[in-house]
Formats: sequence, C-alpha cells, structure tokens
Amino acid sequence: MAISAAAGLHSTSSLTFSSRHEQRHARILAAGSRISSSSIAGRGGVHASVSAGLTPILLGAPREDDLARKFRPRTRIIEARSAASGDASAAAPGDGVEEQESGSAMMRTLQLGSLFGLWYLFNIYFNIYNKQVLKVFPFPITITEIQFAIGSAAVLFMWTTGLYKRPSLTTAQVVAILPLALVHTMGNLFTNMSLGKVAVSFTHTIKAMEPFFSVLLSAMFLGEAPSAWIIASLLPIVGGVALASLTEASFNWAGFLSAMASNVTFQSRNVLSKKLMVKKEGSLDNINLFSVITILSFFLLAPVTLFFEGVKFTPEYLTSMVDLFRALPTLRLLIERKWILQGLDVKVVMLRALVAGLCFHSYQQVSYMILQRVSPVTHSVGNCVKRVIVIVTSVIFFRTPVSTINALGTALALAGVFAYSRAKRIKPAKKSA
Repeated sequence: MAISAAAGLHSTSSLTFSSRHEQRHARILAAGSRISSSSIAGRGGVHASVSAGLTPILLGAPREDDLARKFRPRTRIIEARSAASGDASAAAPGDGVEEQESGSAMMRTLQLGSLFGLWYLFNIYFNIYNKQVLKVFPFPITITEIQFAIGSAAVLFMWTTGLYKRPSLTTAQVVAILPLALVHTMGNLFTNMSLGKVAVSFTHTIKAMEPFFSVLLSAMFLGEAPSAWIIASLLPIVGGVALASLTEASFNWAGFLSAMASNVTFQSRNVLSKKLMVKKEGSLDNINLFSVITILSFFLLAPVTLFFEGVKFTPEYLTSMVDLFRALPTLRLLIERKWILQGLDVKVVMLRALVAGLCFHSYQQVSYMILQRVSPVTHSVGNCVKRVIVIVTSVIFFRTPVSTINALGTALALAGVFAYSRAKRIKPAKKSA
C-alpha cells in the first residue's frame, strides 16, 4: 500500500514536472517565434536564417550551445552590415542609375562643346594661314590640290592605322559620290580664288548667301516650296551682302564672283545629296563619305592643276619668284608687291601651306563629326556662329579697314542667316482634310 502510494505520488509529481516542462518548452518556442517574426518584420527578412539557426539552441539541442555562442556575435555583425546596406539600397534604388546617366550626359555635352571649339579653331587658323600663303603664292588651283593631297594622306593614315574603319565601297556608291566630289572640288577651288583676291572677312560675308542659293536650288530641282518665314529671313541676307559689297575696300569682281560661285557649287552638293540619295551601306557613314569625297577630289583636280598651273609649289620655283620680284624695274610694281618681298620665305610658305592643309581637312572632318551628333538645324546655327568668329578674327589679325556701313551690312547678313536657321525649325501647319 505504501509502495503504491509512493508510486502514485511519484507518478503525480512526474506528470506535474512533465506538464511544467512542456509549458516552459511551449513558452520558449513562443518566444523564439516572436523573435523570429519580429526580426523578419523589422528588418525585411534578412534575419530569417539567423532565427532558424537559433531554434535548436532554444530547444536545448545537445552540444550546439558553445558552437552557437561562438558564431553568434560574428553572425549578428554580418547581418547588421547586410541590413544597413539593404536599407540604403532600398531607400534610393535609382540613385546609381540616375548618377550614371547624368554623368554620361555631362560627358556627351563636354565632347560636343570640345568639337565645336575645334571646329572654330581649325577654321580660324585655316583662313589666316591660307590667306598668307595665297598672298605670296597666287596659284589657287595648286593650293587647293595641296589641301586635298594633305586631306587624302590623313584619310589613308586614319584607315591604315585603324583609327577609323575603312569602308567597303561598291561601284554604284562610287558613281553616286562622284558628282558630289566634283561640286565639292569646285566649291573649295572658288573659295580659295576668292580668298586670294579679296579680304577674308568679305569672302565670308558673301558666303553668307548660301541659304539663298539653297532655297533657290531646292525649289528648282527638288520642288520644295519655301515657307513665308524662310523667305522673310532671306531678305536681310541679300540686303546685308549688297550693302557690305558696295562699301568693301578690297572689292573686285573676280573675288566677288568666285565667292558667289562657291555658294552655288556648295549648295548644289547638298541638293545632289538629296537627289541622288547616296545609300550609306556598311561602314559608309558621314565621316567616311567625306573621306571618300576628299580622295576623289584630289584625283579630279590633279590634271586641272597640271594643265593650268603646272608644278609650281617647289622650293626652286619659290626662290625664283623671290628673285623675279626683286628684279622688277618699275617702282609701282615694287610698291604693289612689297608684301611679297617682305613675306616670302620659302620654308615659311611651305610650312604655312602644310598647316593650312591640315586645318582645312580637320575643320571639315570635325564638322561631319558634329553633324552626326546634332540636327542639321543646330549644325546650321553653329556654322553661322563660326562665320561670325572667322570674320571678327580675320579683321583683327589682318587689320582690315571696315567702315560703319560695311560692318552694318555684314551684321545684317549674319543676322539673316541666324533667322534662316531659326525659320527652318518652324514646321508648316498641316492642311485639314
């Protein structure tokens, strides 16, 4: 009886202990669950693995307490860092992309600004050195051929060294490009003829008439009727050029007509580009198109140079020119050629011709690079600004006498060119059906 009572007491106490142990075990599990859920809710789920790892410890798994304690601090540090980085990335998910896009946009803007600066700089140096060479070496065909030769050498160097991919041309493309090369050759030749006869500022004032011939030729051959805004912008261009021509100190008909002829040929090139629709297959982009035109222009002008002027750009010929001018008998011719006697140095002339040729090719190459990055209207505005800069710098450098009426006419013509470029932006209203 005593034994059974003792057994019952032991059984009761065992049940009580078991019940208490289970209750304690349940409370521990509940606490662990709360810790796990609070960790997941509070830190976005980065502690789920840690909570799962703590469950065996809370359950009293054998021989894992020391191991868990050993790695618990390190795990918490790692998780804290993960949580911090996770919160930061969640707070600003697009910051990195936006910063990268703004950085690339700024880089593109800097590149475009640098190209415009090089375009203007090369053009200024070309006009200055080219005018100095034409003053003492009055052979514009030879000078133009030298410039095409230097440009062709630069193109071949660019293709050979892999600086730019060489195009694969078809016969149809060459046939289509040939008329463009012809008018390109004539345009540059007439420009050099004008620069040799009149002041640089006056040549570029006359060349401000390009929009007029562009509208005229487009209407004649492409059937493009100009808008009222474009016609209105042409009036100050024509009036300004006429006013500047009447008051130009260096005016002569050879220089005036040569500049006008360059306007016609250059704008004919643009019309032919639209009319012939040159297909830019493969690698024949704008830069390669200009490169091919430069090489074709060199071969087109070579026989013309030999026929009309022969081989004159040699040290021997330049030296003989110096002796000839020094031997002129009349005082009048000596006065007229005084700048030749003072300025003609064989090495200097050849160096300036080389620099002018490099600048000639470089500014046109950069112009095509800009045209690939901006719209034609933006390029036209940049060309207008370039003309203003060239006129001002040439007047300052060569100390060209400019009257008030002449300056007013030049400013009026350039203002008309700017208005024309703005008028090109205005799209004609669509007619309602």
